[in-house]
Parts: sequence; structure tokens; C-alpha cells
Amino acid sequence: MKLFVLGMLVLMFYACNKGEGDGPKPISTSINKILPLGASRVEGARPNYESYRYELWKDLKENYWTFDFIGTQSDNAGYPFFNDDEFDVDHEGRGGWTSGEILEGLDDWLSQTGPPDIVLLSSPGANDALQGLSYSQAVSNINAIIDLLQVDNPNVTIIIEQMAPGRSDIMTTELTGFFEQIQQEVLNMTTGQTTSNSQVLSVDLFTGFNNDLLADDVHYNESGADFIANRYYNVLVNILE
Repeated sequence: MKLFVLGMLVLMFYACNKGEGDGPKPISTSINKILPLGASRVEGARPNYESYRYELWKDLKENYWTFDFIGTQSDNAGYPFFNDDEFDVDHEGRGGWTSGEILEGLDDWLSQTGPPDIVLLSSPGANDALQGLSYSQAVSNINAIIDLLQVDNPNVTIIIEQMAPGRSDIMTTELTGFFEQIQQEVLNMTTGQTTSNSQVLSVDLFTGFNNDLLADDVHYNESGADFIANRYYNVLVNILE
């Protein structure tokens, strides 16, 4: 039964296409270039489930911040205008991708987007857990992702999620163990990977998160996306220029 549940979750995380974007985009010249990085929780798949990006974009726009979401991917779902502005659809979310796959692709993506000022690193290692891959390798990959981002921009600020859980009835013993370990490991990364120029920060997405915020076993509904966006916004307001 556990293998069946894990198999279904992997299929759900792979629901979004793993293909590349339509072509290179102009490199942003904005201040506060923000790279949303991760898998399907970043990518979203309207109308089935939501990414936090739209709600976060609205929060930032509503409070008059200057910023630009960057990434080689584009969100082709329909989003309402907000304050007469069209949603910034750029991101680096790839449904189903593991930490190793993200690490492997990241250097090429950064060469196309230019260096981000801020990276939002979503659900680190979640797909590794769903696919039964090595926990220690996932941690090594995440640290290597941070290293690569800091080489690309020595002044980058990286916000890593202490991720929201999946629906309670699918959190097997194995998944719960991974989830609890990685939450602590994220705090270790913020201490061990912060440099004199580059902050590595955590954002707590699991405290107060519950089943009512999920559209399915692992992805956000609209309320869940708003919950996640608010948590991100409360960290971002302290670091945006």
C-alpha cells in the first residue's frame, strides 16, 4: 500500500511537463530579481492546483515593491490582472524534478536568466523523498545548489523552505521521517552556508499548515498558495531593496 501511495505521488509531481521554455528571454535589469526555484509547487497547474507565485506577486505589487520574477519557464495559465498589471509569469519550477536534476540544470538556467538577487528555493528534496531516493544525497545536492548560486552571485540571498507537509493521510513513516529531518537540515544550511556577503535564510511553511490548504495530496489550493505567499512575503520585506 505504501508503495502504491508513493507511486501515485510521484506521478502527481510529474504531472507538469518537464520540457524547456519556448526560448531565451531578455536578461532582467531590474533591482530585486527573484528566482522561484523548485518543482511542481513552484510551477503550478491551474486549474488543478496553485503555485504561490501569483499570490506573492500580488502582495509585492500591493505594497509597491520594485522587483522582477525571473526564470527560463513561463506559466501559461490564465491569471486576472491586479492593479492594472499583468502577472509576471517567469519562474524555474519543474514538476517532478529531484534535487539532483535541478542541480544538473541550474548552471544552464542561470546562464540564460543572469544572476538572481534573491532565490526562493522550494520544497528541497521533496521529490527525492517521493521517489525513495537517498536522503544524504538530497542534502548534498541542496548544498551544492546553494554553492552554485553563490558562485553565480556572491551577494545572492537564498530563502529555503522548511516545507509544508503533504496531506496527513499520505504521510507514511518514511515520508514523515524525511520531512522532519529536512526541516532541521534547512536550519543547519542557514548557519553553515551563510557568508559575509550572501545570506541563507529559512521560511517556516509547516507551522499552521493543514489539509484544508491542499488541492490534492501534495499541492496547494488557492488558500494554501496565499498561506505560503504570506510566509514568503514576511521574510522578503526585510531584505528587498
